[in-house]
Amino acid sequence: MAMEDAKSQVDLAFTGRGHGLAHENTFGGATSFLRRRYTKDLAGVDLAVLGVPFDQAVTNRPGSRFGPRAIREAATLQPYDPPHGWDGFDPLSEFEIVDRGDLAFDYANVAAFPATLQAEIAKILAADVKTVTLGGDHFITLPILKAHAEKHGPLSVVQFDAHSDLWADDDMDRIDHGTFLYKAVKLGLIDPASSVQIGIRTVCDDVLGVNQIDARVVHEAGRGAVAARIREIVGDRPAYVTFDIDALDPAFAPGTGTPVWGGLASWQAAAILRDMAGLNVVGGDIVEVSPPYDNTGATAVAGAHVAMELICLALWNSRGAR
Repeated sequence: MAMEDAKSQVDLAFTGRGHGLAHENTFGGATSFLRRRYTKDLAGVDLAVLGVPFDQAVTNRPGSRFGPRAIREAATLQPYDPPHGWDGFDPLSEFEIVDRGDLAFDYANVAAFPATLQAEIAKILAADVKTVTLGGDHFITLPILKAHAEKHGPLSVVQFDAHSDLWADDDMDRIDHGTFLYKAVKLGLIDPASSVQIGIRTVCDDVLGVNQIDARVVHEAGRGAVAARIREIVGDRPAYVTFDIDALDPAFAPGTGTPVWGGLASWQAAAILRDMAGLNVVGGDIVEVSPPYDNTGATAVAGAHVAMELICLALWNSRGAR
């Protein structure tokens, strides 16, 4: 069937529906995420994928503005089959998932960017549609959290990252990818006691009560124990999952702006994400994929797989309900 479909399927980004597996040639056609339909129409949609090509907040190497485009291209191999490791769960066939395209913003008016992104996410959430966002640098998570907190109240955050992003910065108008979680705590957007960071391997003097499972603990305790600890910390609270690709070791994801050695292997991240199934995940993002620093494309491939796992997590509890 896949071979027959490949003979006739092309440009499903424009001609396809929002659900169903896709078999058009990986090397042809418009590269929407997972070959989902490009649309701004949210009627009947369960989850919208949004690209945010913003990297004006980085402290080291720029380039994650090209992340959404690279992740979409890397995802062309994935919609042939249901995602592996999810007990037959096929969100692509069961749910209406669309690619909303990229956020429009004035690149030269950086100060206006946060409100622009927050308003876009709020518009999606107002339609009772979940979001998975393709970044972009990690600053984008702050305005996204603001929109989600308006809908759900203070959130539990599950953050995969090499860095805590909890460095003190009380200037709430300052735009910096290394302080987004500090501001989220100070603004009351998240509950630190029910939030957790995984893969940390840099120093922060005050973590503001946020739980941490650093990279060495992940390596020594194993993915099962880590996932169990995440579930214990978060409980049944509304949870937002943010995955900085530098949570992975540079051997697995060299294309990022602030790489740090000693990180997670891709198989560890995949296993932990899958063992988080059942959490009340209201949304998520994959950030800091910077294609210029990885000519193999491996980082974008990892980012595309993370985004698929986030979709599975966000829709898992609603499976069988349609």
